[in-house]
Amino acid sequence: MKKNIKYLVIILIIIILVIGVIVLNLNSKDLEYESYKIFYEELEAKKIDKVIIEENKLKFSKIDDNEILYYTDNPKYDSFKEKLFLNGVQVEENNAEESIGFVLDSMFYLIFFVVIAFAGTKFIKINKNAFKVVKHTNVKFDDIAGMDELKKEMLKAVEILKHPKDYKEKGIRQTKGIILEGPPGNGKTLFAKALAEEAGVNFIATKGADFQSAMMSMGARKIKLLFKKARKCKPCIVFIDEFDGIGERRNYAGTGVDKENNRIITAMLNEMDGFDSQDGVLVIGATNSYLALDSALIRPGRFDLKYNIPNPNIEMRIKLIDLYTVKKKLTKDISKEELAESFEGLSCSAIETILNEASMLAILENKEEISLENIISAGQKTNCNINIRKLKRKN
Repeated sequence: MKKNIKYLVIILIIIILVIGVIVLNLNSKDLEYESYKIFYEELEAKKIDKVIIEENKLKFSKIDDNEILYYTDNPKYDSFKEKLFLNGVQVEENNAEESIGFVLDSMFYLIFFVVIAFAGTKFIKINKNAFKVVKHTNVKFDDIAGMDELKKEMLKAVEILKHPKDYKEKGIRQTKGIILEGPPGNGKTLFAKALAEEAGVNFIATKGADFQSAMMSMGARKIKLLFKKARKCKPCIVFIDEFDGIGERRNYAGTGVDKENNRIITAMLNEMDGFDSQDGVLVIGATNSYLALDSALIRPGRFDLKYNIPNPNIEMRIKLIDLYTVKKKLTKDISKEELAESFEGLSCSAIETILNEASMLAILENKEEISLENIISAGQKTNCNINIRKLKRKN
């Protein structure tokens, strides 16, 4: 398709250039000049065959030579045309400047519309490579601390996805969609990647903002393209981050943006309803606000399951500290339990960021171990609220 458009543009440009050259050559053809006095004498002698009257000159041919080979000045008097007729001369009127202007204007508009059409197709065309299919995410459940029950339940859902016929015989259909809700930074995206890797299925990651467009109905077309691609590479997990960006409750009396959002949700509903046990597609939506989602979208039968991923509790925070300090040593005066208590209320990503920054501070101080002062400084630099009072030194 791209090659055809390029060839068409090239052909049109060549045609325009050829037409322009021909017109310019026709109008700039060398003619032999004759004074008006001689022209008038020949006219009186009835030797003139044809005259073309232009704005500032006359082009004419003689009876013994039918081609227009001469030109002279235009006298521009009122009875001149009548005099030509009385002498049996064929008369034409032609404003060459207007003709050239018309041709040049036509060329300009033709080029303009070709460029607009080409740019328009580029603008509204959906990039078919927008939704990349990944076979290996290189993230495993071992990279995620805690959530053991969730891991088991999700793996079971993917097992049904991989073997739909076996479970259909038992009267069990595949789960179409799962919602992961929770504050940002707690590993919803990481969890979906790990799930795809552990299950050995294809993975497509996208986010709500990818479906927003200045062109109406483009979001709905992107939804259709996404699911078409997912079905081609089944079994497949489709992960949509910031799901509330496209699944927000519909507003039927809203602006153009709201109407576009309604189209996206409608397209999503159609795709979800079109699933059958052979589709092999599982949709995982991640959101920070489940209550903001459209009720028709998250009803059972579309998004069957919902899991809450809150900020980590004390046990999970200890596991996170172990996970994020595998290659980083803490000084002996730091208690992991007390450090975990000081991280209360922080997300997984916040804890990782603090420990990473603390490690960098230790390196700058030429130390092989992370000290309590490094962690406190890291918390201040990253604007993460560490409960310093719960940090105690061991005597």
